[in-house]
Amino acid sequence: MTAPLRESALGREILPIAIFLGFALLPVAAAFGAEAYLLDLFMRVMIFAIAALGLDLLVGYGALVSFGHAAFIGIGAYAVGILAAHDINEAWITLPVALIAATAFGYLTGTICLRTRGVYFIMITLAFGQMAYFLASSLAPYGGDDGLTIHTRNTLFGLAPFADTRLFYYIVLACLIGCYWLCRALVVSRFGRVFRGARENATRMATLGYDIHRYQLAAYAISGALGGFAGFLLANATDFVSPAYMSWQRSGELIIMILFGGLGTLHGAIIGALAYLLLGEWLSDLTENWKMIFGPLLVLIVLLARGGLLGLVGQLAARWRRKSIAEPQS
Repeated sequence: MTAPLRESALGREILPIAIFLGFALLPVAAAFGAEAYLLDLFMRVMIFAIAALGLDLLVGYGALVSFGHAAFIGIGAYAVGILAAHDINEAWITLPVALIAATAFGYLTGTICLRTRGVYFIMITLAFGQMAYFLASSLAPYGGDDGLTIHTRNTLFGLAPFADTRLFYYIVLACLIGCYWLCRALVVSRFGRVFRGARENATRMATLGYDIHRYQLAAYAISGALGGFAGFLLANATDFVSPAYMSWQRSGELIIMILFGGLGTLHGAIIGALAYLLLGEWLSDLTENWKMIFGPLLVLIVLLARGGLLGLVGQLAARWRRKSIAEPQS
């Protein structure tokens, strides 16, 4: 696994602010064009960015490569869909259920997964993800393979904040900012230092008296909760839930997002989700076989740009600085 990207303090502070400011200003620009389409697209970007943040917490800071992370998105989405099928649409009920279900799934499966390492960990997370996928496919009362349509978005104490697309967009943005700062606070906390230390040398951390399994399990459950939160938002944004939300392909897409943006940077996960979804949307408009172009392009970026897009920008900036310093001397 590629080592996490090391950034300057300026980059860690300015870049996230610029990203969130760009998202905040998008509805203003969208008002002059296809507003509904752009708001829907960027809302989806931010929702998947929340799930990617949770995965980056595991992969980038703990070297725990989960290939079944999409299961958490599906669990959060199905919590909304199943409750809506029983006429329960209050967010103060559906959101806690989605978070509890995703966290519980993460805790129970993490207890088993974290007893393995390396490729075995990857394969067992994939197995649990596929179990969730096939379970959702077998839920015939809730659509089975065809998925489940949600006829009414969640309300909040009788109000309907999700019904207004622009208001819902800013709610999702606020959720993304909150999840980013939560992950950032975790990483720099004592918990995060122990978790990162276990990635570097688990034996040494255990010798110092830390229960490494307990820290990793907590991180796995938190990551699952973020995935469930993304699923809650996705179900309300699309008015639909499907077993496809849990597929291994979706889990692979989340891994590509964090590699694409910059592993172990948090805001790199947001950039990766943005770049991945926008590039896919643009290429799909050009040709039906857009994945034939998209696949090799992703491979080139991951192989040639160490640290993803953030690493590529850093390399270009360093090269430009070296060139500017060398020119006066020549």
